[in-house]
Amino acid sequence: MAAATDTATHPAFEKLRSHRVGTLNLEVEEYRHKKTGARHLHLAADNEENVFFVALRTFPMDSTGVAHILEHTALCGSEKYPVRDPFFMMIQRSLNTFMNAFTSSDWTAYPFASMNRKDFDNLLSVYLDSVFFSKLDPLDFAQEGHRLEFDKPDDPSSDLVYRGVVYNEMKGAMSAPTSQLWQNLSSHLFPTTTYHYNSGGEPDHIVDLSYNDLVDFYKHHYHPSNAIFATYGNIPAREHHEKFEELALKRFDRLDIDLPVRDEKRLFSPIRVEQGYAVNEGEGTEKKTHMVMGWLLGHSFDFLENMEGQLLSAVLLENSASPLMQALETTDLGHAPSPMMGLEDSNREMTFVCGIEGTEPECRADFETLVESTLEKVAQEGVSQERLEAILHQLELHQREIAGDQFPYGLQLIMNAISPMVHGGDPVDVLDIEPVLATLREKIKDPDYVRNLVRRKLLDNPHRVTLTLRPDEQLESHRQEAVKRALAERKKQLTEEECRQIVERAQALEERQLRKDDDSILPKVGLEDVPLQRPEPEGRYDADTGATVYSTGTNGLVYQQVVLPLPELTEEELLMLPYYATLISEVGCGELDYLQMQDRISAESGGIGASLTAKGRIDDVQDLSGYLIFSGKALARNAKELTTLLKDVYTGARFDEKARIREIIAQIRTRREQAVTGSGHALAMSAAAQGLSAGSWLAYRIGGLAAIKATKELDKALADEAGLNDFCGKLQALHERVRNQKREFLLVGEEAQAQPMLAGLKECWQGEPAGGEGNWRMAPVNYSNREAWLTSTQVNFCAKAYATVPVDHPDAAPLTVLGGFLRNGFLHRAIREKGGAYGGGAGQDSVTGVFRFFSYRDPRLGDTLDDFDASLKWLQDEEHEPRELEEAILGVIGGLDKPRSPSGAARHAYHDKLFGRTPEQRARFRERVLLVTVDDLRRVADTWLKPENANVAVVTNPDNRSAAEQLGLSIQEL
Repeated sequence: MAAATDTATHPAFEKLRSHRVGTLNLEVEEYRHKKTGARHLHLAADNEENVFFVALRTFPMDSTGVAHILEHTALCGSEKYPVRDPFFMMIQRSLNTFMNAFTSSDWTAYPFASMNRKDFDNLLSVYLDSVFFSKLDPLDFAQEGHRLEFDKPDDPSSDLVYRGVVYNEMKGAMSAPTSQLWQNLSSHLFPTTTYHYNSGGEPDHIVDLSYNDLVDFYKHHYHPSNAIFATYGNIPAREHHEKFEELALKRFDRLDIDLPVRDEKRLFSPIRVEQGYAVNEGEGTEKKTHMVMGWLLGHSFDFLENMEGQLLSAVLLENSASPLMQALETTDLGHAPSPMMGLEDSNREMTFVCGIEGTEPECRADFETLVESTLEKVAQEGVSQERLEAILHQLELHQREIAGDQFPYGLQLIMNAISPMVHGGDPVDVLDIEPVLATLREKIKDPDYVRNLVRRKLLDNPHRVTLTLRPDEQLESHRQEAVKRALAERKKQLTEEECRQIVERAQALEERQLRKDDDSILPKVGLEDVPLQRPEPEGRYDADTGATVYSTGTNGLVYQQVVLPLPELTEEELLMLPYYATLISEVGCGELDYLQMQDRISAESGGIGASLTAKGRIDDVQDLSGYLIFSGKALARNAKELTTLLKDVYTGARFDEKARIREIIAQIRTRREQAVTGSGHALAMSAAAQGLSAGSWLAYRIGGLAAIKATKELDKALADEAGLNDFCGKLQALHERVRNQKREFLLVGEEAQAQPMLAGLKECWQGEPAGGEGNWRMAPVNYSNREAWLTSTQVNFCAKAYATVPVDHPDAAPLTVLGGFLRNGFLHRAIREKGGAYGGGAGQDSVTGVFRFFSYRDPRLGDTLDDFDASLKWLQDEEHEPRELEEAILGVIGGLDKPRSPSGAARHAYHDKLFGRTPEQRARFRERVLLVTVDDLRRVADTWLKPENANVAVVTNPDNRSAAEQLGLSIQEL
């Protein structure tokens, strides 16, 4: 049952319609605020995780990042809550399951989610006041956006520099070639509309934004007449309306807001563009060029047009058996398909993009010919009815699946619906795709339908851009020199009065950052509001099959896992497992080659895969056990096919398609290399922790910087035929070891599916040998390291790590609370506000028994490492209020209680039991968290976090080599 809807509409609102979406088990209700015209989309569902979301349409017409900087600055104090950082303070005073803000290309949104009604109302009050009655203090603009400052803030004789959180965030974001690829392509596909510009901000343009520009943009865009409200959950719409009206809307009248909303002027002939991106000097430029082709298509908010775009994209690119993907994977022109592929439908008009990376600029004409000839072939020959049916099957499965493991499910639904609401479409179409699926099922019966789509949308569409992004070893030094020259010139022109103003502003900003605001004006939840341990799903074990079954609401999907304890492995075999796990669903199986298997997987399932999981005991992080998991999901009607598919892959996968394996390893390499600038803080923490426990070492070697380096070396080795033959032989031998292991099964589905799934499992797996024991063990790991990893990045990522304790040790709870306590009380101010990094913090990882400090997109190195130590001194030397401790405890409890999707909760409960994490152990840990004192924090810090015992790692650029060496860090080249 969906949540009961309140039929009595609030007098300030008019109800526009109500629409039941059976596949999602919810009621879609649309309302309009009578006075201002503000719109409200309410998704009424029987779910206690309630979501709030307000979006403003923002159409910047430059790349100063005005919408992005405003998103940050609006959350820095408001009329009712005139404290310095109510957003961050509420994170500490809340049991939220999600809190954030987003800047898209043409809207800015402020969402949160909570399972506690008091907490929801608290956050709603702060969010509405922040959005509609923001203070926009000039010092907050200087902190969050950009400012001119002397390198030594109180010394006008030192160099002039740019500082600011968004400035550094975008320096980090735009370090990634893929970000530059998308921004450059967009700027040429959209020469005249808002999408021409970087809504996040280009660092060189951010410094042109004035405070008055920010205020003007706020006054123009942040008004209810330009707002879209969206909510999800079991709070009735009328109750939301009472709050919206009382807290904000009653103070506004309707405003006609003029926005530059228009379609792009069409190109009548394709254009070709070549641009550079920065690589390190001496790194070499061979085979490092990116090449993409992009087409401008129709309106994203015309839902049939949108679904035709999705169908076309899937026909061409869904998997390795799709014609364009196959052409791009197998061509000798490049290393791998571009990471930027497929349909982009979040803008007013859609784009379709395909490309390759690891090529050379002179290959452009051949690349275009390859794409055009592939499209021409599809336009002439069409696509089989079976493949089209499989694509529609995937669309249906994606629509039905209840997600929510990474992101609240209700927020995901709202994010899907927001784009048509911004652009003038119907959000119901996006949420209830059954009618359009039925239309497409009819259309694909016409053999010319897809042929005509390819011709009309792509081959005969002249609004096309081919972008070549080539590496340039001089670009970064030229950019840095230009910035230095401009700042030196600016400094020469400064008057004494201007120098004094810069010094005074820096002092004023520091005083503001150090000032303790009266946070009693902010609403809060307390420990008395913390719920008892949340109920966990319970599975039942079937001894006949070795399966654990969880019956839960999965909206017509089933999930299956084959769980294998790892056999004894050499170090080489262990480090091959991630490649094996990635390849298992990409290679041929039995009589089918990999292309036929891709078609089978698409037709019978929602995808299959394999993964490695390893954890220490709850009382000993050095005593690791591990499992290999084969996973799959499918619509319930395909449960039997899913069982057979997993068994066939498990028993019959083969590693003799050597060219295919070579392609996939090349793709793994490029994806891992591209992850550095986005995940630099996680990679730095992993590198710092590598020597502190067996689990940390394993994570570093199979998913950290060592794994990126090893994959580059493997990719080079596979260019040699003997190396490729050797690798494929080892994969096959590893597969033979794995397939003889004893096994367990996990089955998740609705109650009606339980018995049929068990019966299918028994029938399918009968007689399959399973004798191997799970006797894999790792020797304990304990060594020190201090490393600096050099790569192409304009910002730094810093980490320190300390060996601590496993999860069931009494000190695990205070160490876990300590992470939030240090972040809230010291690190956020020192690293983000004063230091200018995008983020920083600390936390205990009790799985590996390591406590880690980190910074993210950070302009500093040594000073940040010093701040990590200074936070420990602050802990011991300062007096701390009970409220600070309570907030840190609330943060830990909120993390423990984050809801998961029904299938995710079942999987989590099962895997916890695999590693001895029982409900009793979790209850014990929760109880210890609630009893932590400030004295406990000081004691565990003094016991486990002695600065002389820290392991250190930073990810930085070659210009910082000497600075890293002076810090005593050994240099590693990525």
